[in-house]
Amino acid sequence: GHLILQCFYSSPMLIPLVSCRMMELTFEFGFCEDTISGLVFVSHALLQYSDDILFAARIGRIAESLINGNICEHSLRAKLTQMSTAKILVEPFQISVDQCLSGYNSAKIVGDVDNAMMCGLLYCVAYFFSIPNLKGLQQYMIKFFEQMAKHKRVNVLYSLMSYFDAVTALIGNKDSCSIDASIEMKTINELYQTAVQIHSTYLLHHVIITQMNVFCYLREYILIADLVETYQRMHASTKNAGTKRFLDFYFIFFEGISALCLARDTKQEKWRQIGEQSVRTMSQLVEYSPWNFENKLCLLQAELDYLNHRHKMAEAKYLAAITSAHNHRFFHEEAMAREMYGIYLVENKLAVRGIPQLEMALDNYKKWGAVRKVDSLKEFIELVHLSVESYCLGHPTHSRN
Repeated sequence: GHLILQCFYSSPMLIPLVSCRMMELTFEFGFCEDTISGLVFVSHALLQYSDDILFAARIGRIAESLINGNICEHSLRAKLTQMSTAKILVEPFQISVDQCLSGYNSAKIVGDVDNAMMCGLLYCVAYFFSIPNLKGLQQYMIKFFEQMAKHKRVNVLYSLMSYFDAVTALIGNKDSCSIDASIEMKTINELYQTAVQIHSTYLLHHVIITQMNVFCYLREYILIADLVETYQRMHASTKNAGTKRFLDFYFIFFEGISALCLARDTKQEKWRQIGEQSVRTMSQLVEYSPWNFENKLCLLQAELDYLNHRHKMAEAKYLAAITSAHNHRFFHEEAMAREMYGIYLVENKLAVRGIPQLEMALDNYKKWGAVRKVDSLKEFIELVHLSVESYCLGHPTHSRN
């Protein structure tokens, strides 16, 4: 059990070999506590190296059922929560928030500081992507900062700082006065430089994915392209090249959205190809979990249809993305879909229909707490209103109609 945990952090390529050996020993000598660890890591290995997500999730569920009620339940949950990633791709992503909190509480009960801090980080990560409440998340992060700094868990502290930076970038307020003065906060650029200097692809992954999230909502798509190139170059040069992270599907989504928008703006074929690949990959993920991926696929397809001038199909896909995001409780992603649909309508001289979509997106962003995004979208809506009024003044017949 201890050996495979070391492999997880230092030599991920050994996980399939060691986990299979653990299962062989179980068949030979019988069930024990390490059997559960072996099952979790078999699930993890299947996800990482075979893309058999459904089988990985089934193995993970078996392990989870064995943890519940086990005499060592809390210690097992504490150390295995961060490896139980297959279910996140199959079950509603919002469930992972409670899963990570449960892992954190179990770790605190048994005094496992390292895994408590890791589960605390994962709780904030899951909250960031699935719960539309940025202000509430900001307060949770500040509490975890204090614990991580107290126990000197610098690696998880830096990773959490990248999410704090993303939250404050969307809110537009650092709220630094409520952070303990003894905690040395780092900017996102400093975190990036730290990741590069210590060759930490784990920290770099968090820095990149949070920045991609912010740039996607702020529609700064060329910056996303730069981030993707940087991350792929660094990841390819490490011993962990070829391994996947459980948030890679957001990487695919943000890269695809940015590429399709850039393809439309620049007419460059390379962006189209990246966007089309994102659609293909997301189509595969939808088969495992429509709840998590349907809205993302529909929005990617809508942008691709817009690029290809298939306007009826584009409208249908925008509406499908909005409905799916709302039904599956990704309300901030519903806001993005409504905004992109509204922009599509405005750009195609249907501003009268586009403005209500933009205003509904604005309401969703307000509920999310993304004040900076609200301000920028307000400015855009005002410009659209002015252009409509100007057009109506110049075309009085259209105004009366």
